[in-house]
Amino acid sequence: MTPRRTASTLSRLAEGVGIALASIRANKIRAALTILGVAIGVTVVIAMGAAITGINRSISRVLEAAGPKTFFVFRFFQGGIMVSDGSEETQPWLRNPWLTIEEASMLRQLPAIRDVNTGEYTEGPVSWGDANLKGVAMAGMGPHWIQVNGGDILEGRNFTEAEYAASAHVVVINDHLAKSLLPGVDPIGKEIKIFGQPFTVGGMHVEAASLFSNADKPRLAIPHTAFTKVAEYQKGMMDFAVVPTDSATLQEAQDQVVAALRSSRALRPGEDNNFAVVTQNKLLDTFNSITAGFFIAMIALSSVGLMVGGVGVVAIMMISVTERTREIGVRKALGATRGEIMFQFLVEAATLTLVGCLIGMALGALTAWGVRSFTPVPATVPIASVVAALIASVLTGVLFGIYPAGKASRLDPVEALRYE
Repeated sequence: MTPRRTASTLSRLAEGVGIALASIRANKIRAALTILGVAIGVTVVIAMGAAITGINRSISRVLEAAGPKTFFVFRFFQGGIMVSDGSEETQPWLRNPWLTIEEASMLRQLPAIRDVNTGEYTEGPVSWGDANLKGVAMAGMGPHWIQVNGGDILEGRNFTEAEYAASAHVVVINDHLAKSLLPGVDPIGKEIKIFGQPFTVGGMHVEAASLFSNADKPRLAIPHTAFTKVAEYQKGMMDFAVVPTDSATLQEAQDQVVAALRSSRALRPGEDNNFAVVTQNKLLDTFNSITAGFFIAMIALSSVGLMVGGVGVVAIMMISVTERTREIGVRKALGATRGEIMFQFLVEAATLTLVGCLIGMALGALTAWGVRSFTPVPATVPIASVVAALIASVLTGVLFGIYPAGKASRLDPVEALRYE
């Protein structure tokens, strides 16, 4: 393309944009209805894209804290969303035997395994003096739980293997529980009550807040051996976090765990496992399949908004063609081709939807900021969502602007000049 032709195209493009903006100023209500549909569709794309990105990052952060080779053993695992009515048919895990401390000890002795952390969870009352908190998240853990869960001991220490073996009443609380229960007091060494039983605070734990860690809420961890004796919890939901040795591959460690559990449970060849060994990749795939459903919903909702905007584009551009019939006749009489007329009207249509897109992007970014500021979801607007919104809005303007642009380009110049 020659420099002269490029300059001509840019000039026509600028002219089309200017006319579209003038039309918006002259017909504010009519243009606002067109822009509103596009803005809603783009807002949905940006906001949901930011939320999905934040959820995926939160999942990755939790799994990264566990170490790249750590995998998990559950009583039952099924990817995706399960709908249950409480029966065994909809809750097949009820038929599986519980994971046990003895099995964790057995797995810990395997050559490829460095450690196995047991975990069970509940919520319950915690008190200190006159301060009482209900529904505090509690975890019964093994002595090396921090290696799997991540975070740091801010003050004091974690409970030891000897304390774990002795079912000692020691507790590690997080910084949010310390602020809520013992404000302005050094918590280390203080005696708090968990389910009415006295526990000595040995350490204060802190970790980055994420969607799945409850790190931004009051939380505590006690030895699993003490947890089973003190806490009120749903039994049978224990899980293992398995850490392979540095020299073992992930597959070797998994194979040894599966073989050991099948042998201890006397499963015959051909029988399905009555437990689940789940890698981090499988967990990520599961969450990705869930977020894919939200992505489809996002596309559907945004499409409705873009369709509404597209219909508005057709209406406003048809009115514009009618109002500017004489102008089109003059342009054709001066030598403007059908292609030039059509190009100008398509630019005007695309400009209308692009203005709606920019408003929607601003609203979507504001929504993402609100989600990031007031929830644990680290919502971040992805570049892909921005690019997709821009392309979709421009295409909407072009596709829905083709008919009125074509009608304008086909006007007879003589008849157009006579139009009053």
